[in-house]
Amino acid sequence: MNGFAYAQAGGSGFEMLNSLLVPTILIIGIMYFLMIRPQQKRMKEHREMVAGLRRGDSVVTSGGILGKVTKVEENEVQVEVAEGVRIRVLRSTVSEVRGKGEGGAPPSKAESKTAE
Repeated sequence: MNGFAYAQAGGSGFEMLNSLLVPTILIIGIMYFLMIRPQQKRMKEHREMVAGLRRGDSVVTSGGILGKVTKVEENEVQVEVAEGVRIRVLRSTVSEVRGKGEGGAPPSKAESKTAE
């Protein structure tokens, strides 16, 4: 072994950029397919569900309130949560449609007692 140190040619700027660029693009691609794309799909499904709301549907709001839709307006929905108790909620706060209604009025006390 001789005591000489030889200078080596340093990597070019392109190689250094390439070594950082490829992993960054891969990470962004993986994040898109694992996080962004599924979220966009859920948002689209929610918009379609809210647009398809109609009278008689059983719904759950984002606050956890269960009820039946009695009136549908442009931005609001009237939900009957108990016999004669109706609340107005924003359409966008409906998180789930549990059952599709027939489009008729909610059952009265007499109808619900005969069904039991």
